[in-house]
Amino acid sequence: QESTAPGWKLSFPYVISACAVPLLFGYHIGVVNEPLETISVDLGFHGDTMQEGLVVSTCLAGAFVGSLMSGWIADEIGRRRAFQLCALPMLIGASICATAKSLTAMLSGRFFVGIGLGIGPPVASLYITEISPANLRGTYGSFIQIATCFGLIFALLIGIPVGRIEGWWRICFWLSAIPALLLIVLMQFCAESPLWLYKQGRDAEAEAEFERLLGLPHSRYTMAELSKSDRGDKGGAGMRTAELFYGRHSRAIFIGSTLFALQQLSGINAVFYFSSTVFRRAGVSSSLANVSVGIANLIGSIFAMGLIDILGRKSLLLWSFLGM
Repeated sequence: QESTAPGWKLSFPYVISACAVPLLFGYHIGVVNEPLETISVDLGFHGDTMQEGLVVSTCLAGAFVGSLMSGWIADEIGRRRAFQLCALPMLIGASICATAKSLTAMLSGRFFVGIGLGIGPPVASLYITEISPANLRGTYGSFIQIATCFGLIFALLIGIPVGRIEGWWRICFWLSAIPALLLIVLMQFCAESPLWLYKQGRDAEAEAEFERLLGLPHSRYTMAELSKSDRGDKGGAGMRTAELFYGRHSRAIFIGSTLFALQQLSGINAVFYFSSTVFRRAGVSSSLANVSVGIANLIGSIFAMGLIDILGRKSLLLWSFLGM
């Protein structure tokens, strides 16, 4: 029986590679914040708040479509290929936005980006959970939020010169293509999820990947433990959609979904999308205020990373919601 926990060094590079997805998610949340007014002037819809809102929300509409396919894609083609697939619409969408000459082109680009953002984050969460040593799962899970914060801060910082340099907002979109391209390349060299391989009946490959992630002694122990448990949907049709709404899964899914809904309904996304406009109208420097919001978000995420495996998930949720 294993008596020592696996180290972090073997799995860490793969976790960092997967964090390119939340980094892009944070970047695309903030990329239109500062440049939105300049974009509206250049593309001819300045002063039309409905069209400005569409530039923001079309990305979320695409993300909704992408999220509906995310789980199916990850189970059908594997986690690594799902990462590469989600990066393609981000590349295409960023290119369309960067070269847009009309509102229609901008909305099309944002929709494409959104599809990639809908597919990617659920796969990233799943992948990081499946490749992390059990003793580091909470800490590595926090990397997702930290990467999102870094993406958001970078987007807010990169947007600062938009009022002084003509066409700078196009550079902001072009920059988002770099991590998307890196994601495609890096995933060629990353480990596949051993759990996914195991469920596909590829036991030898699963054990080899566990060895890459945990080391030889730990891989044998983990495979032995996995073999004792039920193979779940290995070789079968998997769980039916209706089972999400009743039975032993429904309560956990209801609680998890409600937590995500409450997070969105708190209004935090409105801050990330429109804080530049709000702060300027309040007489506050938008650049300073945006960076302060991003740093506050980052500090909270760093605290969570340090505390999640000490206090536990439930306690951290209760205290964070109390703070909100």
